[in-house]
Amino acid sequence: MTSTSCKEIAEEVLERCLAGETPKVLPRALAEEACGQALFGILAEGLADRFDPPLSLAYARLFAQAIAYANPEMEPGALVARYERVRRPRRVLGKPHRVFVLSRVTLGADVAITSVMLAAARRRFPHAETCFVGPAKNSELFAADRHIHHIPLEYRRGGLRERLAIWSGLQSAMSADDAVVVDPDSRLTQLGLFPICDEDRHHLFESRAYGGNGHATLSELAAAWAMETFGGPPTRPFVALRRLTAHVPHVPNIAVSLGVGDNPLKRIPDPFEEELLRLLAGTGLAVSIDAGAGGEEAGRVARALERSGVKATVWEGSFAKFAQIIAASKLYVGYDSAGQHVAAATGVPLITIFAGFPSARMFERWRPAAPNVTVIRSDSRDPEECLARVKEALAASLAARE
Repeated sequence: MTSTSCKEIAEEVLERCLAGETPKVLPRALAEEACGQALFGILAEGLADRFDPPLSLAYARLFAQAIAYANPEMEPGALVARYERVRRPRRVLGKPHRVFVLSRVTLGADVAITSVMLAAARRRFPHAETCFVGPAKNSELFAADRHIHHIPLEYRRGGLRERLAIWSGLQSAMSADDAVVVDPDSRLTQLGLFPICDEDRHHLFESRAYGGNGHATLSELAAAWAMETFGGPPTRPFVALRRLTAHVPHVPNIAVSLGVGDNPLKRIPDPFEEELLRLLAGTGLAVSIDAGAGGEEAGRVARALERSGVKATVWEGSFAKFAQIIAASKLYVGYDSAGQHVAAATGVPLITIFAGFPSARMFERWRPAAPNVTVIRSDSRDPEECLARVKEALAASLAARE
């Protein structure tokens, strides 16, 4: 099946779901490996990014069928029924010896959401072993906290079966009867659908539906859910980064990220990025910019620097090390991405630019919740208008420092 056909099928299913007419049967073609990008990039993300409670159930019903297509031993109805039970907030009882907190896989979500769960688990069960389960690059965000143990599990972003291949390893790791599993709507469990442990030990923060139609951010909702689940006062996002002083600028600087997570709609069209760099350099502060993971993002960074004429320090390496640079900065500026959540968690003033979101609630949910945050919502993606708003926010931020 061609990628065009996969895309068309996924878009048709998504449109029906958004219209309130969720198909009873997921087209089997979407379960083919060749359709992995359409199944997850269009349908799964399209349903999740609206943060609409009815769409959470639509996701469960359709993706339970996808799982069953790949693994005939699974029964879709049973998966959905289990999901309905584990998503209900309920207090953790007893004294578990271990608390497994699953990674959200994406770096920003692990700062904004998963870290809140880690903090709550550590405080509620100080004598239990708190384990972060997920990719190595994500665990680096908490590597300096000796109370958090890392259980490495890499999530492969391929077709359906490749993504589901993690299930057996995950189930084996979570098998201990004296352990609790905290699932922050993790892609490791396909947003809570995988039966990775006894359901009474599986606590799912269904971030797409929790909070209903309210305006709270995901960090605020994660804190509220953790209070329901663990008790105690609210916790907030944090990072625990190993000291990397050799990589941290020794002069006051502005940290910048132009990353958009492979979503071109999240960036403001040219010449915004080169003009942004010119504006930031005009403050007299040094500029440190992340080159990202390479490829398209690194190319954009290089072009923006060349066109702007700005001499900046370009970071090429792990995100955790760039997070150390953010934490030592006077200001962070970037698109809606992981960097904004690190800045918010470390108390660094930030200016973040939101564009290309499919719903107003997605904007509300992913806003960083912290003091000294300026969020610029750009519905038009107009470069001149957006730059003017950044200039105004920048002036206010610099004035606050004086």
